[in-house]
Amino acid sequence: MNLFQTLLLSIVEGTTEFLPISSTGHLILVANLFKIPQTEFVKSFEIIIQLGAILAVVAIYFRKIITNLDAKLWKNIIVAFLPSAIFGLIFYKYIKLYLIGNSTVVIWSLLIGGVAMLLFERFHKFSSIRYTLSPIRYLVIGLFQVLSMIPGVSRAFATIFGGMVVGLNRKEAVEFSFFLAIPTMFGATVLDIYKTKIWLNPTPDVGLLIIGFFASFLTAYFVIKWFIKFVESHNFTIFGWYRIILALIFLFYL
Repeated sequence: MNLFQTLLLSIVEGTTEFLPISSTGHLILVANLFKIPQTEFVKSFEIIIQLGAILAVVAIYFRKIITNLDAKLWKNIIVAFLPSAIFGLIFYKYIKLYLIGNSTVVIWSLLIGGVAMLLFERFHKFSSIRYTLSPIRYLVIGLFQVLSMIPGVSRAFATIFGGMVVGLNRKEAVEFSFFLAIPTMFGATVLDIYKTKIWLNPTPDVGLLIIGFFASFLTAYFVIKWFIKFVESHNFTIFGWYRIILALIFLFYL
């Protein structure tokens, strides 16, 4: 990898990780578009930039999730995290073998997800009544998150969509998606490190890993800040159309 590819993948990861458009899908499509081979270094690099994106959430919400430890919030996060933890451990090998890196799966997931997003925004009616969600409803959000193991679905899309289905408004669903990303992405990163044993593959390109980490962190930090303000006055229709258009472009290009 060169510096351009390093910055490109890092910015793509930081930009797309917390938007409902699939970071994994974009990384796969960008890698194919720019002919970036899936070497051991690239696999390690993707783990590092994902970690950078995770820490952006922690930095923004540090006071709420760490300093002012909210036991109820963390209980809900853990409940929602369990389905992905279980499915991820059981099906990790099959996901990596048959799904990750599959451009066809990504394209169709983007397309179907985009259509689903448009239909949801067209027909879903938000309740003006605010009430506390039961643990079962947070478990449902977790089950939606399992769908994001399919490349192109988008973890953010699945959890935000699931949150709105069970009664959260857009901003609440987006923020809970951010919180849920912390154990989910951290767990996935640790599992990837363990399975790929990247510490056994020393690389002379440590500088690129450091650049990628900070580029991903900074990009994700500002995207999260922007997205929170965006959902206060906008719906997700634009992201639905973006997914559909992107899928169609790559469907004819690849």
